[in-house]
Amino acid sequence: MLQDHVIHPETETIILGTFNPRTPENEADFFYGRRRNHLWRLLPLAFGCPSLKGKDREEKMSFLREHRVDFIDLVSEADVDDPANYDDRYIDGRVVKWKDVIGEIGKLPRLRKICLSRKTLGGIPNMKKKIGEIKKYCGERGIIFGLLISPARIYSAEKQAEWSAFFNGEGKEGRGGAV
Repeated sequence: MLQDHVIHPETETIILGTFNPRTPENEADFFYGRRRNHLWRLLPLAFGCPSLKGKDREEKMSFLREHRVDFIDLVSEADVDDPANYDDRYIDGRVVKWKDVIGEIGKLPRLRKICLSRKTLGGIPNMKKKIGEIKKYCGERGIIFGLLISPARIYSAEKQAEWSAFFNGEGKEGRGGAV
């Protein structure tokens, strides 16, 4: 269950996501696991590893532990009446409970970087406010914060270059740092 996910205490990099309702329409068994999402190709390739797209949860967990990467959602619970709608603009106004991201990342003594898996924040004022608070917290503690091109929909060389640069320490704040 994604809701029960516990961040590994040795995590150095967090990928901050938004929210996908847990419904029968959501076929993902783990973070970013839907067919049209390419995170499990982008992330391993950024580390010089083979794609994990379509692989099982255990293989993905092993990769995450080895590379000290983990996930946290910004939203803990949303009241949705269209469970097939994963659009952040739709979810933004339906949040019932926010995840205490700052409280969770504050427990990670090795945390060096956080990236949001989207670059634009237009049309999501509630999420934008929460993301701004997280970015401020990171800045006060010397944690790198970046906004990356969404791994959803298509895979491209541009996406791969940006994801690789962030995870390899180049362009330390991603290419879209404003919140």
